[in-house]
Amino acid sequence: MRYTYVTLIGCCLLLLTSPTWAKDKKPKKPMDMQAAMETYTKLATPGEPHKRMADRAGSWSTTTKSWMDPNKPPTESTGACEHTMLLGGRFLRQECTGDMMGQPYTGIGVLGYDNHTRKYVSTWMDSMGTGIFFMEGSAGKDGNTITQKGHYDDPIEGAMKLRAITKLVGADHELFEMFGTGKNGKEMKMMEITYTRKR
Repeated sequence: MRYTYVTLIGCCLLLLTSPTWAKDKKPKKPMDMQAAMETYTKLATPGEPHKRMADRAGSWSTTTKSWMDPNKPPTESTGACEHTMLLGGRFLRQECTGDMMGQPYTGIGVLGYDNHTRKYVSTWMDSMGTGIFFMEGSAGKDGNTITQKGHYDDPIEGAMKLRAITKLVGADHELFEMFGTGKNGKEMKMMEITYTRKR
């Protein structure tokens, strides 16, 4: 009985003070739709990073080195990539064909620059698996070296951290390097691709 009495008093006090709490809350300022639209338009407008990506559009020859074991020489293969801009110059699509470990290989990647987060974002998928790689990062001061990080759940090695470096070497050359860190905590170079523009 005493417990019920104390509970009822507590509820009454709560009801009496709740209007005071409501008065303390400041009403939200209505959203300025014009300002919101201007912000979204500005963020959706391609800028300097997108122009750099557009400069990479075209046909490229590739030479790929792959390391399965850091203590052994890499395997080498050649291929070709076609780079095209998408969605009004906002994303660079890369479609590559070649040979990987003795098998025909096709890969598709998309690179973008997010004006909001100010980061480069990319995806990659290929015929060697059914997963999609997601990476993000930033460029150096000169804008010609892009470093991205991501992770990958390898079916053999388990969870791996990935680090990729893209170097824009003039108008006709590009170097891509991929590094992985596995269970042992040691980073290993996994891949190197040299791109040369076709003339």
